[in-house]
Amino acid sequence: MIAQSFDYSSPESVSEALKLLAGKENSRVLAGGQSLIPMMKLRLSAPAHLVDLGRIAELHYIAQTDGTIRIGAMSTHNQVATSETLRKSCPLLAEVAGRIGDVQVRNLGTIGGSLSHADPAADYPAALQALRAQVRLVSQGKERTVSIDEFLVDAFTTALAPGELLYEVIVPADAAGVGSAYLKLQQPASGFSVVGVAAQVGVSGGKISTARVGLTGVGSRSYAAKPVEAALAGQPANASTVAAAAQKAADGVDPLNDLYAQADYRAHVARVYTRRALEAALGRAK
Repeated sequence: MIAQSFDYSSPESVSEALKLLAGKENSRVLAGGQSLIPMMKLRLSAPAHLVDLGRIAELHYIAQTDGTIRIGAMSTHNQVATSETLRKSCPLLAEVAGRIGDVQVRNLGTIGGSLSHADPAADYPAALQALRAQVRLVSQGKERTVSIDEFLVDAFTTALAPGELLYEVIVPADAAGVGSAYLKLQQPASGFSVVGVAAQVGVSGGKISTARVGLTGVGSRSYAAKPVEAALAGQPANASTVAAAAQKAADGVDPLNDLYAQADYRAHVARVYTRRALEAALGRAK
């Protein structure tokens, strides 16, 4: 199908983009276009005005200052996956980006566009939940920083207000002695996660000093598996501890039920992949 007619703007600065968004009704931001363009072709989305962020240089960066890494919203998945800064200081996020879609998608899709689309099976949210990431949002004359958990409200729903842009993603650099891993059972046709698990584990004196686990694809939105994290904290860093904690991966969650995976199957896969991701992260921590 062919998309409905629309106006198109290609600003060169964030301030210009915000002015355009505020000035025209039914405006949508175009980042990498890997989700919005197909939706427009299917007429599932019909914006009257597209504001293309591709020419805004200030949104293209990955920079580390002290213990914090900031990632511009227009950084592509490939740039995140191949960033030496991230590979050294936050390898979990680089690993996740390298598992998204295929080469074409990774070269065009952006971290800001993916998060703003808020697909419940997207890969980034698992890692960002585990990392306790934040996102910086800007609008005309205002800005705010919110946690990733607050930003991702529900399936295809975020905390973005009208006229607001996601400017950057903020993650902490890894501490010493921390290992991480991302594993997913993916839908073969699309590459999206049926279940995706990101784990980050720190070990000190033979015990688990830090445990962070994020899941995607299980429910209508990503989540931090806090019952798993609580069960790991301060416990011996061994396989039996991990196996017992992983059984809590779907606690308090209403798993999705669709043609590809029923709810009980998703919950089972969440527990299995949480155990595997934790074991991999633990091995890297040691």
